[in-house]
Amino acid sequence: MDLDPQELDTRNAGATAPKLIIPQLGRLYRLFDPVSYAVLRLGFGIVLLTHGLPKVLGHSHGSMDNPLESSMRLIDSRLHLPAAEMLAYFVTFLESGGALCIALGFMTRIFAAMITFEMIGICFVLAPAWVWLDKGMEYPVLMGLLALHIAFKGAGRYSIDKAIGREI
Repeated sequence: MDLDPQELDTRNAGATAPKLIIPQLGRLYRLFDPVSYAVLRLGFGIVLLTHGLPKVLGHSHGSMDNPLESSMRLIDSRLHLPAAEMLAYFVTFLESGGALCIALGFMTRIFAAMITFEMIGICFVLAPAWVWLDKGMEYPVLMGLLALHIAFKGAGRYSIDKAIGREI
């Protein structure tokens, strides 16, 4: 018997969820849960895309005149990884194509998992600074945690993955 993970969530919700102080809100929460998750996934993808598009288009982004070149430099000089240019192009692919796929709910788990690892790498580059405004790792920690959640939860009800009936 194949079970839809979303159905599993709602069937087990009563067994693990705490009792609501205002029980009448339970119906509202159940109704909007899949919608709010789709909005979260869409917003995550759009925010990530704002980091990928400048790399693809060769436009400046924030304090970086050339974000793709800056990514190559950071991968080479801070992470000391080989093939920095190839890895920078892969990061660009994740932050543009992967972001679009997550926003639309297509191949969601695999892209979210890869972005989780990308954010971990970015945290290593930015550590030990924490505050985002000081070029710290606050933002990539948040994005990494969101990506991890999306990787484990999957695309959700309103997604291409759900429409085609397949996901990784």
